[in-house]
Amino acid sequence: MASKDEEEIRKLTVELRLLEQTADTLQSRLNMLNAVATDLTYASMTLDDLDKEKENSELLVPIGGTAYVRAKLDNPDKVIIGIGAGVSVEKTREEAKDSVKKRLEELEKARTATQQQLSKVAEQISRDRERFETLAAAVRGEKTPENV
Repeated sequence: MASKDEEEIRKLTVELRLLEQTADTLQSRLNMLNAVATDLTYASMTLDDLDKEKENSELLVPIGGTAYVRAKLDNPDKVIIGIGAGVSVEKTREEAKDSVKKRLEELEKARTATQQQLSKVAEQISRDRERFETLAAAVRGEKTPENV
């Protein structure tokens, strides 16, 4: 009987390692999706704020690392927006707003799906750990906990 339990413990150990790696991968993906969502939210807010600016307005444009350059707004109605694979196109401000809004909606769906996957993996990890503890106690000859 102990041999069967020991074999199941080995299987659970392997499964737990795989599930923990999967959880780490999903958490990394969720962090990346959150970073992209933050970036798109800033883009959306900036596009909204452009409505208040007039042609030739002086702006501070972020260039990274909390550094900015001064620039003049040549045409507030035209925006260059990335469409993927390093390709950018010129769109009207309204088209750009719609594009960013759609990307945020798609991103939210991806975040929700990833969060659900992560929750399922976490639940399975919890079940496997409980089973592992029960089996380990049985192998050691201890009494199985009553609340399991």
